[in-house]
Parts: sequence; structure tokens; C-alpha cells
Amino acid sequence: MREFDHFLAIDWSGAKGERHKGIALALATKAGEAPVLVEPPKGGFSRTDVFEILRDDLPVNTLVGIDLGISLPFNDCGAFFPGWERSPSHAKKLWAMIDAICDGEPHLGANSFVTHPEARKYFRHGKDDEGEHFHLPDAVSRQGRFREAEIAQWRQKCRPVSNFNLVGAAQVGKSSLTGMRMLHQLRGHLPVWPMDKMPEKRVHTGGSMLVEIYTGLASREAAARSGSRTKLLTYADLNAALEAIECPPVDEVGEIDDHSSDALLTAAWLRKAAKEEERWEPRALTAEIAWTEGWTFGAF
Repeated sequence: MREFDHFLAIDWSGAKGERHKGIALALATKAGEAPVLVEPPKGGFSRTDVFEILRDDLPVNTLVGIDLGISLPFNDCGAFFPGWERSPSHAKKLWAMIDAICDGEPHLGANSFVTHPEARKYFRHGKDDEGEHFHLPDAVSRQGRFREAEIAQWRQKCRPVSNFNLVGAAQVGKSSLTGMRMLHQLRGHLPVWPMDKMPEKRVHTGGSMLVEIYTGLASREAAARSGSRTKLLTYADLNAALEAIECPPVDEVGEIDDHSSDALLTAAWLRKAAKEEERWEPRALTAEIAWTEGWTFGAF
């Protein structure tokens, strides 16, 4: 397997505003020591801060994992937005479309897209405010449409939420759409798996790649090995989960916020999982799905 030297896990946020306590970054190295948090600026990271780190300030040969959906469901209907003539043909065109509609919106926000007269019809905006196309195709459940990667997550006993859902604490629609704006602006700077080819490892520069992660997958796998909690709110909880994935403990005690614990655990998990060939070759990942829906790294 291709080796990486650094592993950066990012817990992302699609919330309104500039700076967010919900964005956390943690870095692990191939040496195997405990992961460390990246110190945020005063007030917390902004999405633009993260974009600039990924574009200009990554350690050499880093595997970046970011907790968001890198695309929308396509395979179930043969389109992102069935019936809309502007529906893009693949993920990178989707990123470009979202970024263009949201051009001028600050902080990589995506509100302009979800309120667009046509786009809004495909999203759930509130408990009693569902777009007329949210339940396409007719066979899906009330939870909305899912990508093939999210169906794989269900098989692994995770509980993903449709990227077309913008409601509730577990929703990832807003964070995914803001992330897609960032991915579009990163084109030419950082390849994205599985849409792009794996870059060659380079000794002094480059060689980095970005993958979609789901922090819930890392915590569930750790819990399955050790019986540890999936919600890690103390350093004791975190260290029990780290031990389960053969990582040294973090030298801290007391409480920790769940964004930081998710990032720390997932950075260590990413280091371990990146060595497992089957993670890079999930059985349901075809060339067409890679190009349209993308995939969640680690989902089988």
C-alpha cells in the first residue's frame, strides 16, 4: 500500500458565521505516537482557515480526512437533481455549480444554494418544510436519498443522514455543501479520492490526498473492539478508544469536547486504516460511482 507520513483529521462545520467551535483538526504521524490537536486561532477555526491550511500549509505527504459528504446521491436516480435541466453530470461539476451559485457568500457559506428556487426543492429545510423532490425516488424511506457509500455505512451499523437533509443535530447537508465549495476551490492543489488518482509519494513536497471520513465509523470500530463508548466526552473515554486501535494515549485528563475527541480518534484511526488495502477497494465502488457520488474512506 502507498504510505503517508502524516494523517490529518478534520471535524467540519456548516454552521452560519465565520468562526466555529465545531471545527477541530488533529494530526498524527506515521511514527505511531498519540495524535495532537492543531491549535485554533482565537474564536475557533473558520472554514477559510482550513481551506488555506489545505492549500498552502499541509505537512509533506499527508492523508487528509474530512468529516463531510463530498457529493450527493446520484446512483439511485441517475442524477443529482432529477428533472432539473441544470443537474450536473458528475461530482466536480456539482462542486463548481454550488460554488458559482454561492459566489460572493462569505465564509464558504452555501445558503444561496439551498434557497435557490430550483435547488431548494430537493432538500428538507424543516420539520414541516420538505422540498417536493426530497423523497425521490418513491421507494426510499422518509429519511431521504442516500449515496452508495452511506448504504455501506448502514451495513456497518452506522446511522448516516441523507445529505439532502438540512434538519436536526445529526444533519450533514449544510457541512457537506460548504465543503463542496472548498473542494472546488482546492482543485489543482489537493487531489480527492476516489475521483482523482493517488499522487506519487514525494520526499520534499506534495504527495498529499484528501478523503471523506465519517467520525462515527472510527468510534464505532473502536467501541466494537474494546466496549468503549462511541461518544467520547472525557480523556479517559478517548484513551480507551485509542487503545482499541493500538494507539498510545493522549497525555491529558478531565473532560474534552466531542469535536476534539472525534478529530483525535479519527486521526489515529486514519493512520491505521490507510494501511488496510480493502479500505481503498470497497466492493460497491465502481468507476461511475467514484466519479459521481464519491465514497467514504473506510466504508466497505
